[in-house]
Parts: sequence; C-alpha cells; structure tokens
Amino acid sequence: MSQALTTLAFYASPPHECAYLPDREAVTLFADPYAPMDPEAYDQLLAHGFRRSGQYVYRPRCPHCRACISVRVPAAEFRPDRSQRRTWRANQDLEVIVRDDSFREEHFALYRRYMRHRHPGGGMDVTDPAAYSDFLSCSWGDTRFVEFRDAERLLAVAVVDVTPHALSAVYTFFDPEASRRGLGTHAILWQIETARAQGRAWVYLGYWLEESPKMAYKDRFRPLEALQGGVWRRRP
Repeated sequence: MSQALTTLAFYASPPHECAYLPDREAVTLFADPYAPMDPEAYDQLLAHGFRRSGQYVYRPRCPHCRACISVRVPAAEFRPDRSQRRTWRANQDLEVIVRDDSFREEHFALYRRYMRHRHPGGGMDVTDPAAYSDFLSCSWGDTRFVEFRDAERLLAVAVVDVTPHALSAVYTFFDPEASRRGLGTHAILWQIETARAQGRAWVYLGYWLEESPKMAYKDRFRPLEALQGGVWRRRP
C-alpha cells in the first residue's frame, strides 16, 4: 500500500443487521470520509477488499463471520462459457454509449422501474434523485454510466468506476421487460472486454457470498480470483 494510504484512518461501525444474511450482525470498516481520495488510492483499496457506496469506501469487518469475499476477474485470462457467449452474441445489436456521471432523468426513470420490479421496498428503492446520485456517484472518482440501447430505447445502465489498473462494477439496472436478454451478464462481459482492450488487469465484481443465491452469478465468470486471508487466490 502506498505511503499516502498508510496514514489513512479507518473506522468501524457499530454492529448492525447484515444486508446479505439477515440472521447475522455485521460490522463495516470505513475509510476516513474526510481524507483525500482519488482513483489511484481507490485502486489500491480495491486490491485490499474495499468497495465504494457513494462517497464512502468500506469493507466488511465482522468479528465472527468471513462470508463476504471480494472477487475479481483477470480480464486478459477470462474465457466465457457457452451461456455467456450466447448472451454476448444475442446483445450485439445494442448500441453502447459511455456517459459521465451527471444526473440524467432517463437513467433515473429506468432505475426506478428496475427497483420497483426487482427490489420493492428495499433500502435502494429511492424516490429522491439526490439519494440516487449519492448512492451511485462520488466527487473524487472516475465513474461512467454505460448505456445499452436498442435504437432509441434505453435498456440498461451499468455504473462503472475506472481506476488505473481496473474497472469496478458498481451497479447495473435494466428494463424488466428485457430481462430475457441477460443484460446484467452482458454488462459484466462488456466491462471485461473493455478492461482487456484498455490494458486494465481486473474487473472487480464486489462481494460474493456462497450462502447467497443472489450472488451465485459472480462465480460463473472464470477464472475468478477471491481475496481470502489477505491473498488473492483462484477459485477452484
């Protein structure tokens, strides 16, 4: 870790309900939100298992649980399976447009439709545009909103952080009526292909939990590296 990060302070949250395993308590470790942060520093924190939500950089630090495992795909070595190749081919008709992280009403409307269909009543089902922006964007990062369009129709948006050595998948939302396209999978495939073309080493997929069916899709991107015991190892 760089000299700048060796002086960065970290703060643990009080115990709170786990967002992934509701029968457990969680503790979250936060990087000092008032300390300087930029894509270079975040690049190194990603390699140590941290993630971003809005302005906040965090990782789980639960005293009695290690279920949340940070995972990443080595872009140059990735080989899609048959299902992923089929999804990639099926979506080659889509136009891809990379935007900055400015608020766009069209994006927000799609986000709201997605949340109402997939996660009704959840903590991310916000009605306030400011709360939506606070969740997905940050002032210190290099964040892109990647649009996938069928002609004039916006089908999906992948929110991606760009760092010197990686792309980090923040969140993807899509039109529920187009769910058969596998747009969540396609968005990750696009990020892996883009990282490879740009010479970036990894695509970070966030946390994987073996006990969470919602996270199972991450284990299908192979090879997959998992951070365990402070060391990145290939998933068998």
